[in-house]
Parts: sequence; structure tokens; C-alpha cells
Amino acid sequence: MIGDTPAPAAPYAVEGHALVKAFGDFRAVDGVDIAVPAGTIYGILGPNGAGKTTLLRTLLGIIDPDEGHRTLLGDGAPLRMAKQVGYLPEERGLYPSMKAFEAIAFMGALRGLPLHVGRERARAMLQDYGMGASVEKPIRQLSKGMAQTVQLFGTIVHEPRLIVLDEPFSGLDAMNQEKLEALIRDQARKGVTILFSTHVIAHAERLCERIAIVAGGRIRFEGSVSDARDRLPPQVTLRTRLSDGAWRRALPTDTLAQDGAWHFALPDDGIEPLLRALLDGQAGIESLSIERPGLHDAFVAIAGEAAARQMRDDATQEAGA
Repeated sequence: MIGDTPAPAAPYAVEGHALVKAFGDFRAVDGVDIAVPAGTIYGILGPNGAGKTTLLRTLLGIIDPDEGHRTLLGDGAPLRMAKQVGYLPEERGLYPSMKAFEAIAFMGALRGLPLHVGRERARAMLQDYGMGASVEKPIRQLSKGMAQTVQLFGTIVHEPRLIVLDEPFSGLDAMNQEKLEALIRDQARKGVTILFSTHVIAHAERLCERIAIVAGGRIRFEGSVSDARDRLPPQVTLRTRLSDGAWRRALPTDTLAQDGAWHFALPDDGIEPLLRALLDGQAGIESLSIERPGLHDAFVAIAGEAAARQMRDDATQEAGA
């Protein structure tokens, strides 16, 4: 393990209590409490401008909070643990003339990894990732996705205990996003804590064990993805052969008729009383499905439609860039 002095194991890799960071009258981080369990994949989910980047930088010690305190890998002075952290900022930057494997080794050296070790690991990482032909290529000759992969490898080449990624999927095509997800899972299997920010709900839903939903500089929800989805009742979609009859009085008052089907939240007393009414009324049940709400629905319920709409706009702008 690279680092000055190994820190004792702690249940939380990252903690922040009552954190506030303001820029003039604007509170980018407004009274945040957060605790990232060691060894988990943890996502900070919210639209651009929600305060995600400022929160990450505050937790890492890159900037100091105006109020509150934080610990990183058990240390109250985060910068003392910098060599045990791999950080990929949202703003990417590599030397264009530097060869791919040298760029990775150089980034590792900044965290205390001997250059010769970094070069060996860099070559192996690029080969294993199917980029063996790019080992000796300068960064300027790589595609955007490949260059971002090189920077990601430079973030983890020193084998950190904690990996922090700020919008890591930004600018990547679908194939490279899948590769990055696989790499994150691989690091997590080794016991590394992964903390990343994103404005794309699908990444958080697929990857994260726990999430924090951020809007307006505040955490609106913290917990597991399952807990977030459980904020809403399961949703029922019902199709009937008949469109009217006495049985319709048994449908919940919030029922919506759309695309030839009835849509409503699962009643508190379950589906059985409704089924009896449908059968007794000979409604002709063609199909009935009960599905848990997705994380998108939970996000809307927690953060509001405006935040969800901004997330969609962020993703659309990024895809068109």
C-alpha cells in the first residue's frame, strides 16, 4: 500500500458532518451529512450545478469547508491520506505528447509510486484492457474514450484504497461506458471503496450499493437504491377486455387510463380485493403486471420534477456535444 503511514481500518472511508461551502452568497454545499461505508460503490446523484463537485473536493481536502468537518480514510486531515486516494476530476487533462503508458506511470508517481513500477503496471493494464496497440502512442493520437481510459488508469495505478470519480462517464460512448462500469466493479471486488458523482440515473442504479441524491447543495436522500425505490408503492398495469362496468368502482381513485390500459399504485390492502371485483364483474382480465418503481421515479419523488428535467437536459446536451 502506497502511503506515509497506514491508517487504521474504519467503518467509513469518507465522512462529512454539517458541511457548508459558500461562494459569496451562493451555498454550493449547504449543511451536508454524508458517510461512505468502506468497500462499497457509492454514488452522488444530481443535476449539474447541484453541488456534487464542490462536495467531492471538500471531502478530499482540495478545498476547505466554511463549516463542519470531514474525515478521509479515518484521518481528519484529508490531504495526509492523498497517496491512498485515486481522484479523477471532471476536468480531464493529459500531456498530448506523452506516451500512453508514460502518462499512467507519471500520474502514479505523483502519488508516490516508483516510475519503473508504474510503467510495468501501465503496460499490463493497457494490454489487459485491449489497448496494447496504444501503449507507445502519444495521447494526441488516441480517441477521446481511449485518452479518458488512460487518465482513469493513471488514477488507479498506485492501487489506492479509495477511488473518487467526478462524472466519470461524461463524454464516453456506450461501449466505453460499459467497460468503465466493469472496471469499477472489478476494483470493488478487490475491496476498494468507489465514490463517484453522476447526473445519469442508469449508472447509479446499475452500480451503486448506496446513493446520495443531491439538489440545491443539500442531500435529499441517503441510503440504498432499494430504499429509494421503496419510497414509492409498486405500480400496477391492468388491461381488461371490457372498458366499463360496475367493476370500475373498485379501481383506485388515482387510476390513469393510458394506451389501452389502467395504471395505478398498488392499493394498501393488496391486489386481491380488486381481482375479486374484476372477476365478479366479468371485466375480462387480459393482463396484469405489478412492478417496483425505478430509481428515476424515486428521484422525481425525492428531488422534484424540475431536478429530474435538468438531469435529462444535462444528458441530452452531453450526447449532442
